[in-house]
Amino acid sequence: MNVNVKVTLLAHTPDPERVAAAAARQCYSKFSATKAFADLSPEDMRRLLRKIISSGHLSVLEHASFTFVIDGISRACSHQLVRHRIASYSQQSQRYVKFDELEFVVPDSIAKDAEAGRAFADCLERCREVYRGLLERGIPAEDARYILPQASPTKIVVTMNARSLLNFFELRCCLSAQWEIRRVAEDMLALVKGVAPTIFEKAGPFCVSKRVCPEKKYDCPKWVELYKNGSRDGGTGGSQAN
Repeated sequence: MNVNVKVTLLAHTPDPERVAAAAARQCYSKFSATKAFADLSPEDMRRLLRKIISSGHLSVLEHASFTFVIDGISRACSHQLVRHRIASYSQQSQRYVKFDELEFVVPDSIAKDAEAGRAFADCLERCREVYRGLLERGIPAEDARYILPQASPTKIVVTMNARSLLNFFELRCCLSAQWEIRRVAEDMLALVKGVAPTIFEKAGPFCVSKRVCPEKKYDCPKWVELYKNGSRDGGTGGSQAN
């Protein structure tokens, strides 16, 4: 059975945009962030956030943090996720948790191929049998887990600040990113946009956030969709592809 990923926004800094905006205002004012937090109108707050983001003054965004529960991703995906350094992680342990019912994440490319799907399923079933057999023989879970494949699902709690999330979305929402972590990133982006719409209004892959493609893949479907008028810099006068 395939596992479906579920991303939940567990908690976040209360009023994250006001916190970031108050921090930004204090940098350029003789008044305390306390006063800015109380006095900023919603429009002033949005204007200030857009200004600091466009100017690259992103350190103030680090005062807003977001905590997600990601359930059902593969170990292959979680290994990619934890490479993002400015974050906190709490992952389900295969050492202490014994898995009575083992399900796995099956890539669409394999599920759509009947022969590949059968071979994949047979291999996973053998992994299940060996894992259960090892546990029944009294082998510790921390050692029995060595037979578990990267398709094994996991649960992980992730906390990132807004600045780290913007970078995460640039890298992982890109169509060049691996499909599973891209789906996770897209779900995370949709959730944070609901609570911090100004901070994340231009968040996404580089072609969305900065109107450039670091990999110079100008035949990418996303690039074509965004800039199909032929202007490779999206009309901003930025760098051109060679």
